Amino acid sequence: METSTDISKKIWQEKYQFKNADGSPIDRTLEDTWKRVAKALAAVEKDSVFWERKFYHALQDSRFLPAGRILSGAGTKRSVTLFNCFVMGEIADDMSGIFLGLREAALTMQQGGGIGYDFSTLRPKGAPVHGVGADASGPLSFMNVWDSMCRTIMSAGSRRGAMMATLRCDHPDIEEFIEIKRDPVLLRMFNLSVLITDEFMEAVRNNKAWDLLFKGKIFKTISARELWDKIMRSTYEFAEPGVIFIDRINALNNLSYCEKISATNPCGEQPLPPYGACLLGSINLTKLVKYPFETSANIDLKELCELVRISVRMLDNVIDVSRFPLPEQEEEAHKKRRIGLGVTGLADALIMCGVRYGSNEAVILTDSWMKNIRDSAYKESSKLAKEKGAFPLLDIDAYLKTPNLQTLPKEIQEDIKECGIRNALLTSIAPTGTISLLADNISSGVEPVFAFDYDRTVLMPDGSKSIQPVYDYAYQIYLNLKGKKDLLPDAFVSTQSLRPEDHLVMQSTVQKYIDSSISKTINCPEDISFQAFENIYQKAYDLGCKGCTTYRPNKITGSVLSTKTNEIKKETPSIDHESFKKDYNIIPMSAPLDRPGGLDGKTYKIKWPESNHAIYITLNDIVQLGRRRPFEIFINSKNMEHFAWTVALTRMISAVFRRGGDVSFVVEELKAVFDPRGGAWVDKRYVPSLLAAIGGVIEKHMIDIGFLRDTDNLELEFNKKRQLTSANESDFSQCSQCGAAGLIRQEGCDLCSSCGYSKCG
Repeated sequence: METSTDISKKIWQEKYQFKNADGSPIDRTLEDTWKRVAKALAAVEKDSVFWERKFYHALQDSRFLPAGRILSGAGTKRSVTLFNCFVMGEIADDMSGIFLGLREAALTMQQGGGIGYDFSTLRPKGAPVHGVGADASGPLSFMNVWDSMCRTIMSAGSRRGAMMATLRCDHPDIEEFIEIKRDPVLLRMFNLSVLITDEFMEAVRNNKAWDLLFKGKIFKTISARELWDKIMRSTYEFAEPGVIFIDRINALNNLSYCEKISATNPCGEQPLPPYGACLLGSINLTKLVKYPFETSANIDLKELCELVRISVRMLDNVIDVSRFPLPEQEEEAHKKRRIGLGVTGLADALIMCGVRYGSNEAVILTDSWMKNIRDSAYKESSKLAKEKGAFPLLDIDAYLKTPNLQTLPKEIQEDIKECGIRNALLTSIAPTGTISLLADNISSGVEPVFAFDYDRTVLMPDGSKSIQPVYDYAYQIYLNLKGKKDLLPDAFVSTQSLRPEDHLVMQSTVQKYIDSSISKTINCPEDISFQAFENIYQKAYDLGCKGCTTYRPNKITGSVLSTKTNEIKKETPSIDHESFKKDYNIIPMSAPLDRPGGLDGKTYKIKWPESNHAIYITLNDIVQLGRRRPFEIFINSKNMEHFAWTVALTRMISAVFRRGGDVSFVVEELKAVFDPRGGAWVDKRYVPSLLAAIGGVIEKHMIDIGFLRDTDNLELEFNKKRQLTSANESDFSQCSQCGAAGLIRQEGCDLCSSCGYSKCG
């Protein structure tokens, strides 16, 4: 049986269906994918046939959803890792150590892992480098090198690599770190987070002085409150950096007796030690709801606990069948056997039970579900330890004294004391955007529903367009059962209608039962006051959260959530919304744009260090449907060595421009080109190749004419509003992959609800 919705089928075919090198299918249906994964993960069991049946039953109907790395890689014999999350080794504060770290990062991302790095170990900008008579360039300069590397590494499947960079709140370069993403072209491959200590939060609240230091030497003393204000202002204005409460993470870590954490994976749900690795999987709560939309609606807790037990065993087996990019990662994984079992579809499950997200009833119900999941997971892991052995670094007395273990029921603590435990940490709430689309568009992770009803434009083989409605899973179930659209129950609330407090109370409720952390975005209205915005972070700290990530529409990242018309630059012509909606979303490849007799444009000059002659780039524009867009490019130079490839590039890029639609990928592809002979420093930035420099010029031009908002998000100057059945509005940004207006921001990632493209960082 294939997936029931077109978007789910598309996601499966493009991301998870196992195919031969020539594209012919090996997995012919989604059921074949479940069987492949079940067989691969049962292979390490003594009775593999028995457990293969059990695993398949858990996967059937998307009841348990392993993370995408497992779905796409298990049983394929491909040279990829089944782990999602890595934190790399500590970066040594010398050139050799720095570039060793860069090499390890490239190898990890090549196999499909997202990585996290703590750059706090690098000496600050201006500090002396003994022995060479020079001053250090600081951690941010090396982050640019990592960023350029990441652009060239395509992760397994079709996702570019994602990275997280952290810096301590007392590092001397913290102020520059906070501000760096005000430049829309810098560090676009990174998520940034500040490591916030308890001491700093205390200093903020008492308005104390704060020392910025490195290896005990104080470089500067500032006001703690002023530094906090800078962090908050930056996050308020362009959504970064995030905040990680690092002391709380270490204090609550089950392994605090044998490791120290200073970084997380790109989306923040996995705080990990150096070379730490974790794999992910999610219980689909929507599939466990009995009697949806009836007064007796509930989750069968017995079925939930049984599914958790099977899922823990499956994820534990992944550790033994997976490849690892580095031997240090393999050793770390086997010594501690971390797994990240979480949930998805929480918001839809609450709706199906008639409960409003963020309400007291939602807190009580979620608390019950999550407690059962945690307790069942620990009980099963202890049972596995008796059968297969505990994780090698278990110190039973130290382990049982950690705060998370103290909150477990006494009988489970006794089981662990007697039998040990197989997995040091068990629970995590990961981003599940793509696998949630695979599972018939359920709500993602512990996020609220983003939109109940939207249209998806599909280009047909004959060049025509088809408009296909896409429904949220709970909404579709409600329509099937009740057949009503005009008046929805109060439980149908979406991201746009919720207060930040609703997000916070749900995050803090779930966090009590999660021994790692939670990937969650608190979506804020554009007009929220700065004071109210800053208060979200204070409340997150007070409520016991391990971190906080918000998203507010802004001029740098664009308006992902908006219910009012964006302000349009004066030089940008007005737009005919209806004709744009009708004709622009997808322009068939058979209909290139006609060239008028004369065009407006601009010429740019590039002086590349290795060339004796400058390169001149002319970009001409056309006004289409009331807005300006690039139409053609000319690249010229007196250096004849450049002649052939500049002519070819001119013709190819101009041909792409004249086809219309989303052409932002031209910038991304050019900027990702590395010259093996080395790049150059241009305008105080490292540019990996001359082609990347040309890409930068095209990007600047697109931004100047209002066509491109930033390097990661093609932001068209219009709001395509969709009236939801629940009378809420939801606007999407345009996806840089498929061109449809379907991009949303949640769980720290961009996710296209139309094609399934996702990008963290």
